[in-house]
Amino acid sequence: MKKVLTGGLLAMFSVASLADEGMWQPHQLPQISQQLKQAGLALDPNDLTNLTGFPMGAIVSLGGCTASFVSDKGLVATNHHCIYGSVQYNSSEENNLLRDGFLAKNFDQELQATPGSRIYVTEEINEVTEQVNAGLSKDMDGAERYDVMEKNRKALVSECEADDKYRCRVVNFHGGLQYFLFKQLTIRDVRLVHAPAMSVGKYGGDIDNWMWPRHTGDYGFYRAYVGKDGQPADYHEDNVPYEPKHYLKVNKASVADGDYIMVLGYPGRTNRYRVASEVENQFTWTYPNAKVMREDIIDLIKSNSEPDSDARIKYESTLASLANYAKNYGSMISSYQKGDMLARKQKLEADLAAWINADKKRKAQYGDALTGLNKLITKSQENQARDLILGYMRYGALYNSANSLYRWSIEQELDDAERKSGYQDRDKNRFVQGMKTINRRYDQVIDKAIMSKLLADYAKLPESERLASLDKFFAIDKGADEAAIGKQLEQMYAQSKLAEQERRLAWMDKSPSDFENSNDPFIKLAVATYKERLALEQSSEALSGEIQAYRPKYMAALIAYYQDKNLPVYADANSTLRITYGNVKGYSPQDGLWATPFTRLEGIAAKNTGEVPFNASEKQLSLIANKEYGDYARPELGSVPVNYLGTLDITGGNSGSPTLNDKAEFVGLVFDGVYESIIGDWDYDPSLNRSIHVDVRYMLWVMEHIDGATNLIEEMDIVE
Repeated sequence: MKKVLTGGLLAMFSVASLADEGMWQPHQLPQISQQLKQAGLALDPNDLTNLTGFPMGAIVSLGGCTASFVSDKGLVATNHHCIYGSVQYNSSEENNLLRDGFLAKNFDQELQATPGSRIYVTEEINEVTEQVNAGLSKDMDGAERYDVMEKNRKALVSECEADDKYRCRVVNFHGGLQYFLFKQLTIRDVRLVHAPAMSVGKYGGDIDNWMWPRHTGDYGFYRAYVGKDGQPADYHEDNVPYEPKHYLKVNKASVADGDYIMVLGYPGRTNRYRVASEVENQFTWTYPNAKVMREDIIDLIKSNSEPDSDARIKYESTLASLANYAKNYGSMISSYQKGDMLARKQKLEADLAAWINADKKRKAQYGDALTGLNKLITKSQENQARDLILGYMRYGALYNSANSLYRWSIEQELDDAERKSGYQDRDKNRFVQGMKTINRRYDQVIDKAIMSKLLADYAKLPESERLASLDKFFAIDKGADEAAIGKQLEQMYAQSKLAEQERRLAWMDKSPSDFENSNDPFIKLAVATYKERLALEQSSEALSGEIQAYRPKYMAALIAYYQDKNLPVYADANSTLRITYGNVKGYSPQDGLWATPFTRLEGIAAKNTGEVPFNASEKQLSLIANKEYGDYARPELGSVPVNYLGTLDITGGNSGSPTLNDKAEFVGLVFDGVYESIIGDWDYDPSLNRSIHVDVRYMLWVMEHIDGATNLIEEMDIVE
């Protein structure tokens, strides 16, 4: 890997450690080697900077979750909730793999994952800040800035992807102060190997989500396949298991209280450097309204489908995602209302302004950064009620597919380099797979109910915030009420052919004029509203370009201030490879309570009600009652550990990340955080921030004694 930081900028980055806070980039680890050693790391921190060496070469991304190779035959371990969509895709009312679980005893029995599933292996990370910013000038407006930077990004990606086995992307760090180009080997044939039953993999369900004590076996396995030449290839029955250069050994002894642990993974997004105005709006408007929106859609799905019905199975993955974030937002709001984060943010900005104004050079360099940024942030929030509703219309499958297909036809009229990201040649396979998956996640009654509710909400907006074209299409401008809109939708769903996969795929080869002459009602809606939707998109991009003139300057000021005060600086999470470290440790969620760091098998039986989501199988309950622990009990616990707590700094995207011990051996999977730590995406608190991990001992116990997955145990390299 090339050196990725210039000397001048590197000098600005303080790496002072505050407890176990921080999601560190691989190249930063030598700078915090003392803290890593003090926490208990036995390896040389320099070894963790080599992306193609051990253990980094064993860590992969699933594009939303993390995973790791755990055998020399491409076996991949991750969370049950990360493979949930593939289990759902292969389930039906007659063969409910979600409920019953799945195990392939040999390669031939392994099932194709959800179309479009990918395994990404990061091989190179290079700084490209100068290339992304090339051609920018101070007199450019926001749209011009955005267009220049987008053109530069696409050129870098195109050059990087000259070899089609790689997928590349340019990612901004510190609000656009830096840019890095990530090059990832992309494995396109992914197969489902093993998933425990929901009574293990989702034990406790939404009730226990984000809670402690926890007793969830949140694990599952994929396998990576390639062509016979060892190179990435599309799914084919003749493909063979991928043989990674590095994979993780599984340490059956696991960990004890106080032991060093670390997680290597791809955390999604944190917002710890947002300004006070963004914080206030997010917690007082965005989260409350988005929570209600998600809960309303959950209610619509459940009220229009019976448990275990084909319709409900199609939406199980959607329900899990909606419920997860609804509960997440609830915790965010509660923690914000109890705490003083906004006041501390406001004080930080006042202190920063005073620090800047105390020095003429600093004032000249940073003086307008915060005021300019705040002005643009306020502008970005002007139509957020409309934007929220239009954003959630993505849950309308026919509406969304019609819009995407029409946009595809328009973009194909341009040279590939001029097309919008998402509609280039590099995106075609993913676009096709997205169109193919719709039928396994679509029910007409549910889809119609969701669109009816969203359009009814939209119609209540002030006329100044609505789209004239959308109003006209549904006669909202003439006073159409919810009943009239519902009746029109009824006719649209009855007449549209977009629910048929072959029809959707055929539209990919049509011209814009074909769309404009179509009688399909959802195609007509897409055409009628396109210009206005495009104008909103372009306006948003122009504003983004304007913000990019101020946020990097603000971040440069903040980093310089933090360095002056010897405070830690690390980039917010952005779905790129990071390392976070700490120890196994309990915590005190409230006065008078101490949560111990391990749960045991007996806790499963204590919670069991026989009803979902506390419905452990009779076999599991019998094994627990008879204390049949096999080789997996911990003497000090007197049982098999199920889950444990760590002090690791994680967020969404870390799901499925391997938890490693001091020698980088696999000792479990991180899958959640405690309720009090959810606000850590914005505001880290070392006393309350705790990660939740499934213990490798529990994984192996279930695999051996309940599911009979001895073939996988034998395949892995297990040590003690």
